[in-house]
Amino acid sequence: MGAQKVSKRVELAPSAPPSFRSLFEQQFSYVWNVLRRLGVPERDLEDLTQHVFLQVHGQLATYDVRRPLRPWLFAFAFNAASNHRHLAHHRVELCVVAPEMADPVAPVDEQLITRQELELAELALKQVSLDRRAVLLLHEVEGHSIPEVAETLDIPLNTAYSRLRLARQEYEQCVRRLRAQRGDA
Repeated sequence: MGAQKVSKRVELAPSAPPSFRSLFEQQFSYVWNVLRRLGVPERDLEDLTQHVFLQVHGQLATYDVRRPLRPWLFAFAFNAASNHRHLAHHRVELCVVAPEMADPVAPVDEQLITRQELELAELALKQVSLDRRAVLLLHEVEGHSIPEVAETLDIPLNTAYSRLRLARQEYEQCVRRLRAQRGDA
């Protein structure tokens, strides 16, 4: 019998975290959108996104390059949104819907339906509690497994599953209630 040559494919993970500049340039819009989905008011998004990246900059040396980057960034954004919510609970807020540019490709009636559905989804999502919303966003929108979500948010696995179940229920109830208020069947 001859010696068998075993070929192993070795994938090398980066040995160092990305540079802060490249991280900032590549992930700014991701962090901005996460904060927006977590309910940060439009007027505070820029400042809070900058705050998140200041926190990331301070912790960049501790980033484990073997783990996905976006869940790590989500955790920073979640903590910032949570703290912002607690600090901002005494402020009075005026809701103004900014006009959006019309999509020249889609017919007007389709644009209206799509816009109404997006507004409905955003309103319903804002009514889901922040802790549950974070789990829902990480799992349903970002596509991470519940064990990854639990690890990212530093919560027990069963708590993550429970929050996801409750978030789905809350979201569906909010959608039904908002549709009823709009007069939809």
